[in-house]
Amino acid sequence: MALFDLPLDELQEYRPDVPEPEDFDAFWEKTLAEAREHDLDARFERVDIPLAGVDVFDVTFAGFGGHPIKGWLVLPAGAREPLPAVVEYIGYGGGRGLPHMHLLWATAGYAHFVMDTRGQGSSNAAQGDTADPVGSAPATSGFMTRGIEDPHEYYYRRLYTDAVRAVEAARSHPLVDASRVAAVGGSQGGGVTIAVGGLVPDLVAIAPDVPFLCHFRRSTTLTDRMPYREIGIYLKARRSDHENVYRTLSYFDGVNFAARGRAPALFSAALEDQTCPPSTVFAAFNAYAGRERSMEVYSFNDHEGGGPYQEDVKLRWLPQYLRG
Repeated sequence: MALFDLPLDELQEYRPDVPEPEDFDAFWEKTLAEAREHDLDARFERVDIPLAGVDVFDVTFAGFGGHPIKGWLVLPAGAREPLPAVVEYIGYGGGRGLPHMHLLWATAGYAHFVMDTRGQGSSNAAQGDTADPVGSAPATSGFMTRGIEDPHEYYYRRLYTDAVRAVEAARSHPLVDASRVAAVGGSQGGGVTIAVGGLVPDLVAIAPDVPFLCHFRRSTTLTDRMPYREIGIYLKARRSDHENVYRTLSYFDGVNFAARGRAPALFSAALEDQTCPPSTVFAAFNAYAGRERSMEVYSFNDHEGGGPYQEDVKLRWLPQYLRG
């Protein structure tokens, strides 16, 4: 696919007017306060795996509604002192998978906390182990329209809350330095990373790659790829619900969370990305409130973005914040 969105010079200046609810901050303060009424109850059970370089713990903690959320904590083998930590969120449809799939950050010397994604992990190679016990009104296939008529019932209210609680769970482990925690993720995980960056004020850095969940109104009208297309299919049947749906989505838009982010941030975008169009990524990047922000651009890539090349960039970028 050739370039289909705005040219790069326009992307670099793209600052759309993305609606923000007047009660955005109050909504999230109340949501997180309600979640914290439940004991975090973070449990770490050591896993015996045939790898010499890492120690692995099977994690369970209380997320939204006190629901049990799974994860992995992967540490450099034999760690004895608290380590800086990388909390990672997973792409759409994926789950936490198996421990050996998550070796990069531990082999770089960090504690690596991988959050499972509630209800996901059955549509690609990485299986999930976390149920979503909350149902919803009629929705299209996938996760994008579950509870979309009401921000209090929307699926991503639960997922973003789980993600904040994952940072708290990671910080509760004695081998994690709670003062040095970064958040990373790609696609859906990138969108969640931006949200967490806006909700957790003391992260040392965030690194969202080709992030999903940004500038919903443009995303859902510019691309016909899934998962954004789920919303279009839903509105095909519910022809009069457009404005109510977009009002719900405004509480979860990465652009609005970016406007609250303060940690140093490294974004990436791919200019042929039809899944998360580059203008939607730049909308969040250009709205980002932190003074230290940078963007890696992959001109001839689709949603795979920088892949291992972007991993190399992050491995060289994060130490200045995690080891400082």
